[in-house]
Amino acid sequence: MPAPWDLPDFDAHESVHLFDDPKTGLRAVIAIHSTHLGPAAGGTRFWHYADQQAALTDALRLSRGMSYKNAMAGLPAGGGKAVILADHKYSKPQELLDAFARAVDSLGGRYITAQDVGMSEDDMVTLSKNTRHVAGLPGQGGDPGPYTARGVYLGVKAAAKRALGADDVRGVHIAIQGVGSVGGGLARYLAADGAKLTLADVNADRAAALAAELGAQTVASDSIISVEADIFSPCALGAILTETSVAGLKVKAVAGGANNQLATAAQGQQLADRGIVYAPDYVINAGGIINVLRHIDNADDTAINGRIDTIPGRLHQIWEESDASGHTPAQVADRMAKNLIGR
Repeated sequence: MPAPWDLPDFDAHESVHLFDDPKTGLRAVIAIHSTHLGPAAGGTRFWHYADQQAALTDALRLSRGMSYKNAMAGLPAGGGKAVILADHKYSKPQELLDAFARAVDSLGGRYITAQDVGMSEDDMVTLSKNTRHVAGLPGQGGDPGPYTARGVYLGVKAAAKRALGADDVRGVHIAIQGVGSVGGGLARYLAADGAKLTLADVNADRAAALAAELGAQTVASDSIISVEADIFSPCALGAILTETSVAGLKVKAVAGGANNQLATAAQGQQLADRGIVYAPDYVINAGGIINVLRHIDNADDTAINGRIDTIPGRLHQIWEESDASGHTPAQVADRMAKNLIGR
């Protein structure tokens, strides 16, 4: 496996930490991209990767995304991310979580962890018994999903305005990929506003149950990206916007909650060339981290929701600068974020 700094996604990370504890079976990566604005903050992902390099690449991409996300959200935090390499059974014994908590604690507060895919609020409580560098605990915001969903909902409405000239989403057809905490919450917001929804999830039963509740349609998870709709909203895992999938899109906008949606930077240009409005993922999905890091300045729900309310304005600013500069929305957002973190 190549060294971290030889990987395309290294991007001048401040540090990358590899943890291997044979006694508990823990194998984990904690990537710290930037602490320019404050401690590196970002969730822990518990996932079964094809190989160790895939896990390392995911950590690098996600931590860089957190730097940009936290900066663009105006938070006093840098960016970091952790991944725990799960076995094929996704077993998560107590001793493994304890070992990971000690790994987080060994960094002395340079990294603050929180929930992500495969890690629950209960897991955060467990980690907090061995390290205080945990965000999103009960009484400190808890599950970030509903807050992320609200921010994405506001961003989808902004994308509908930008791409369709629509003042609301009534009758707007939105295809949602992934209907877990974020995608499911988004679907409920949109259904309440009268949007037409097509849903998909790797858990087909979950998608079917939500569709029955909301009066939506469902398709197979591997075909949602090619559905003819107004807006495609990816709310599952990242890197789904590839050269092939973008070429097959039949929508006017892409606006969703998944992290790292662009497989490569080239897909940002490909979307622009096709005239498809793109909402940079780390801008539209910032609601969760805004909520999770509330303890930094003791913000309450009113303040948190006020910060989330700024997401549409930030997206419109990016799109307007994109028009003026000729750069893609992804390039504009990256430049804004890099300026904020001093790069």
